Amino acid sequence: MKTRILTAILASALLLTSVAAFTSCGKTESDGKITLTNVSYDPTRELYEQYNAVFAKYWKERTGQDVEITQSHGGSGKQALEVANGLEADVVTLALEYDVNAVRDAGLIEDGWVSEFANDSAPYTSTIVFLVRKGNPKNIQDWDDLIKDGVGVITPNPKTSGGARWNYLAAWAYADELYDGDETKIKDFIKKLYQNVLVLDSGARGSTTTFVENGQGDVLLAWENEAFLSIQDYPDDYEIITPSISILAQPSVAIVDEVVDKRGTREVATEYLQYLYTDEAQRIAGDNYYRPSNETILKEYADVFNLDINLVTINDFGGWDAAQTKHFTDGGVFDEIYE
Repeated sequence: MKTRILTAILASALLLTSVAAFTSCGKTESDGKITLTNVSYDPTRELYEQYNAVFAKYWKERTGQDVEITQSHGGSGKQALEVANGLEADVVTLALEYDVNAVRDAGLIEDGWVSEFANDSAPYTSTIVFLVRKGNPKNIQDWDDLIKDGVGVITPNPKTSGGARWNYLAAWAYADELYDGDETKIKDFIKKLYQNVLVLDSGARGSTTTFVENGQGDVLLAWENEAFLSIQDYPDDYEIITPSISILAQPSVAIVDEVVDKRGTREVATEYLQYLYTDEAQRIAGDNYYRPSNETILKEYADVFNLDINLVTINDFGGWDAAQTKHFTDGGVFDEIYE
């Protein structure tokens, strides 16, 4: 009995210590070290592991201060909801503008955040490609191949994943051109595509795991960087197919104003996001298969990326507020076709 009581006391003490450490995240410690929390989406894990080390070195050389960055990853929409509901983040680096706006709408980010940094606060971009098994046994070349009988598609859930919403909109853009804007036919196309979806994971990394590690499906609708990472890890097992039409995916970054003002971390948080635009950080993005926003540096990766791909943009859908309202809110087109 005494042993169980002692164990319980120690466990409680450890829990309180952990909670205190988490809630103090972002504050300057007594030894002069400062910590930041970056709440991001699924496929940026490797990018920020590398970037954080480089930024910490830069900050130390500039200020003499140690900075420690905590990363949090998950489906972009889910991450935005977590921050809005109290997960403290100094910065968010999410999959799309709409998810940052959800944090803004919770009163945590000031209006005008999209203009705070260059290129609509998108320091790197991506697009949507197909990852297929080596030899492409189902001969998948374009979006219309995804609605054929017997083709198993893997894509995340647009309700929780930013990447999934980019996937959906890229498919819609293809069908829109194919059917000359006939929305009845477009919806039928999208419905057939999702009837072939075997698993709707909550985030992009989960879908990659389903396809690559669990061996499900014939094609993964993937962020370009996720597809390249899979090729890097399994060069003999997969190949990338670039569809005739895709979409310019612009992951967005923002300072969480209420949090940095409370913690006194605005200066380092601002510099953390601004440094993403430096040549060094742009090359880190390129090395992790994100497209640098710096056009000169992007051209250095011309042998990696297809720079001639036909890309629509979110503006072709009237912006994110319009796209979200029409397609992804409860009762929207996605619910209509998926049900």
